[in-house]
Amino acid sequence: MSKTSQQNTTAETNGVSVIYTQAQASGLQQVPQLVPISPGGGGKATPPSKQGKKNSTIDRNSDEYRQRRERNNMAVKKSRLKSKQKAQDTLQRVNQLKEENERLEAKIKLLTKELSVLKDLFLEHAHNFTDSVQPLGTESTATNSDGSGQ
Repeated sequence: MSKTSQQNTTAETNGVSVIYTQAQASGLQQVPQLVPISPGGGGKATPPSKQGKKNSTIDRNSDEYRQRRERNNMAVKKSRLKSKQKAQDTLQRVNQLKEENERLEAKIKLLTKELSVLKDLFLEHAHNFTDSVQPLGTESTATNSDGSGQ
């Protein structure tokens, strides 16, 4: 592999070292390389959305600070109200399901009793029916002794 680039400058921003390399050939561009500076080597680079923000101290009496605090307080209130509403909705749903479960259990008991009564009636009727029906061979000899059939 030939040497086509050489290290030129290094800049440090938000915990990330940017190494600019310049190619010796005239037609190639400079390409920045991001390298974390943390001693462990496994640090994360700062996301682009937070790179532009500086941790500058804002005066607590400034209008900007008061506006940010007010917006944050409203967001916190909204979030807490939403959380409370969700908890109330969940509790209401739990109570509805408990009531429905009780109704269904009562219905199961009622239907079980009804099934038991109907089963007993069926068994009693089937028992009476088998007692009243006689085998075919014994029926004609017991009722007609003269053989006329009437």
